Amino acid sequence: MKTSNLPIALLLAAAPFLGSCSNPNKQPAAAAAPLASKAPTKSTSGKASKAVAKADETDEYAEPEVSDPLQGLNRATFRLNDGLYTVLIRPISKGYEAVFPKAVRKGIDNAFDNVKFPVRLVNCVLQIKFERAGKETEKFVVNSVVGVGGLVRVSDKIASLTDVPPADTGLTFAHWGMGHGPYLVLPLLGPSSLRDGIGYAGDYALNPVNWGMFWRGRHDWTMIPPAVNTVRASPEQLSKYDAATKDAVDPYLSARSAYLQNRAEAEKK
Repeated sequence: MKTSNLPIALLLAAAPFLGSCSNPNKQPAAAAAPLASKAPTKSTSGKASKAVAKADETDEYAEPEVSDPLQGLNRATFRLNDGLYTVLIRPISKGYEAVFPKAVRKGIDNAFDNVKFPVRLVNCVLQIKFERAGKETEKFVVNSVVGVGGLVRVSDKIASLTDVPPADTGLTFAHWGMGHGPYLVLPLLGPSSLRDGIGYAGDYALNPVNWGMFWRGRHDWTMIPPAVNTVRASPEQLSKYDAATKDAVDPYLSARSAYLQNRAEAEKK
């Protein structure tokens, strides 16, 4: 959920401090303990069993290397978010799903995704991926014209335009060699990092859905698109959150691992 500009403003204000943290507190990816080449003796079987059990437990949170010096604050924010999701976001999400049929929600999602074309185009160009930028332009034109403003994603039926990898400002930073920096949990927005948090600001500014936020006054109706975007995105965001944390021994570590692994996969594309 990336529609609130307050967490982004707070993040940018804290960026100099976060970038200078002297205790990186590295959390390397866990590796399973190698199995012995022969059965353990009676005197060592207990220790071996504990080692394997420990490896199984930590494997659940295997992830790319990450710096988490603010883990105490991050865990507090994680708990706050979990409460807000329960008492605020989930009821709104369920109401939205109850009022609008799945086909209608799909069309709304398609339209909002189509409008985000500038985010993808600009970042493809900044990553020097001009072929991909051309495909993004083709998708936008086809979906806007034939797909009735993007309500129908016609591009999914064109082989050359399906599965175009994502592009955002955080991935552009990664393309040019910038590491994650400190891991962060942002209010409402959830898992992030210093790099991707700053990237949110770039994505926010490039997304036409949010442009009305800067033109208030007489035109209060301009506040509607960002609000609708928040509501329509909530079912998918909550689904991802639940998938990452359900039945986890430590939901915080599980959510962190899922986020970092997803971003690592996106960087490879």
